[in-house]
Amino acid sequence: MNEQHPRRVVITGVGAITPLGNDWPTSWSGIVNGASGVGPITLFDASTFPSSIAAEVKDFDPAPFMPHKKHLKFANRFTTFGLAAAREAVDDAKLNPAGLDPTRFGIIIGAGQEKYNLAELAEFVQLFGQAHRVDYEALGTYGWQVANPNNLLKSQLNLTASLLAIAYGAVGLNLTVHSACASSQSIGDAFNIIRRGDLDVAISGGVDSMIDETSLTGFCLLQTLSARNDEPTRASRPFDLDRDGFVLGEGAGMMVLESLEHALARGASIRGEVLGYGSSSNAYRITDIPPAGEGAVVSMRLSLEDAGLEPEAVDYVNAHGTSTKMNDASETRALKAVFGDHADQVPASSTKSQIGHLISAAGTVELLVCLSAIEEDVLPPTINYETPDPECDLDYVPNVARPKPIEVALSNSFGFGGSNCSIIIGRYRPEGRGA
Repeated sequence: MNEQHPRRVVITGVGAITPLGNDWPTSWSGIVNGASGVGPITLFDASTFPSSIAAEVKDFDPAPFMPHKKHLKFANRFTTFGLAAAREAVDDAKLNPAGLDPTRFGIIIGAGQEKYNLAELAEFVQLFGQAHRVDYEALGTYGWQVANPNNLLKSQLNLTASLLAIAYGAVGLNLTVHSACASSQSIGDAFNIIRRGDLDVAISGGVDSMIDETSLTGFCLLQTLSARNDEPTRASRPFDLDRDGFVLGEGAGMMVLESLEHALARGASIRGEVLGYGSSSNAYRITDIPPAGEGAVVSMRLSLEDAGLEPEAVDYVNAHGTSTKMNDASETRALKAVFGDHADQVPASSTKSQIGHLISAAGTVELLVCLSAIEEDVLPPTINYETPDPECDLDYVPNVARPKPIEVALSNSFGFGGSNCSIIIGRYRPEGRGA
């Protein structure tokens, strides 16, 4: 443990909504058993798109998780995922929010941004204009966007964090992080805020859903999505030679994080410990990453330094592993730069092979994978790994989960715009690491 930060931060509860299940135990079971949550898009007609597949959340009813029924009017899809995952995490932690000091209880969330449904807005504008004699058509698209207050609320990045604060009476710091695929920086921020003493407990995680016409159009134009429409379960294939792009996913992952003192004082069961956090920027290009992975190297090294660990202490890496040509090769080079001669000995699998890319929710869900891997001493697989790529030549735990003692795991998340996030968690040891 870094001596500059005497407060230790532990994980006492987890929850998730993923394409493999509407709770974390179901999702984890699917992951460790090599299941795929990818299929044809059903949320809208995507038949004319070059990529018409995604990893959707299935059979989800948001109503039981809303703080108030009226919130259903403006809660967007991924916010409802976040509320459900947070409920599971709070229950898992056996946390009684009413018994907390509300000023020491915070909400720190990584979130995507809701898109406006122009068809719904147009209908509202027509009705509103008729009733109030307002010519909103003259205002154009922007007028449509501001006309409907519910749609305006849906688009707010901090909506999930705000509704969670209302649901649990959390009066402390309320923060929303948006750094695309690296929005698991929310967990890193919560870790830092708790260990420096500003909060005792936080609900932290990530939420997103980009399975919509606007997002699909953009990613198709960027040519980053897999077009393996006839084989959806085989489409996401990180590190495989025949990978042709990533698969959009959606969902939410949440954790209850506490200072060790707070967790022990209330008799909480401790599932794991956050050990280190590193973040960096590529300062390179918006959509591309540097071929040698320099920014990723920086974030991983910073996380190791923050944890006070040598690379050899890491037993497993949950790779960013998007299934794109450039990202997978770049991350492989970055792992070799950080782990050196030890790189061949560190298994690095990609959960995106099974649940697609959850964008702002990806990093937190993948950190939950690391936690369960530590708890059960099992390496989750990279499915659809069939043909080795000479540029990607590490141990990616191909196709089948593998037993292995795991004490320390590292999760990588690298986002559009060049943000990088690496978080290290470990098995909880009462005496601390290195004792």
